[in-house]
Amino acid sequence: MRYDCRTLAERDQGIAAAVEAVKSGQLVVLPTGTMYGVGANAFDADAVAGLRRLKGHGRDVASPVMVGSQQTLDGLVLSLPQAARELVEAFWPGELSIIVEHAPSLSWDIGDTDGTFLVRQPLHPVALELLRETGPMVVVGAALAGQTPPTTAEQAQEQLGSAVSVYLEAGPHGEPVPSTIVDCAEDPPLLLRPGTLTFETLRGVVPELSESS
Repeated sequence: MRYDCRTLAERDQGIAAAVEAVKSGQLVVLPTGTMYGVGANAFDADAVAGLRRLKGHGRDVASPVMVGSQQTLDGLVLSLPQAARELVEAFWPGELSIIVEHAPSLSWDIGDTDGTFLVRQPLHPVALELLRETGPMVVVGAALAGQTPPTTAEQAQEQLGSAVSVYLEAGPHGEPVPSTIVDCAEDPPLLLRPGTLTFETLRGVVPELSESS
């Protein structure tokens, strides 16, 4: 089912349907502010494995996680490095992804990540509403290998079809924008991929930040 979240009635229906789908181990397509993504319950190993199969990813490919709040992130780590906390407070929700160590007690299987994970709080009201109901989700770009990234949920549906249970349409997204990635598991933190947030902007918050060579 595809729901047009630009109308209040369908948005409410769509969010409810997507929450039910995620909690039952199914995949959903959602807007994230930088792209349309396809996501699964981060704590459902079968759903995450299905998402990897759909994308043709091996376990060595990082499974990025999205959360609905900083408080959710706090529940996924033993302790959040000070640099990570300062970056999150400055740039979340938004286009910043950070790498941090997850709590070893977490019962999830997001791939071979050596105890770390990539996480972001997206800046999109539909995504935030969904994530605050479902909890953490693994979310990847909603395009099959070799296909053009979709700019609408309708285009995503043309590629993914019945492999996805619920599509949340929020209108054209424009060209997909890669999020900025900072590895906060390193000391000092390391900028791995610049995006709309530049090295200089990030260093204004975390002066010890370094760049990858």
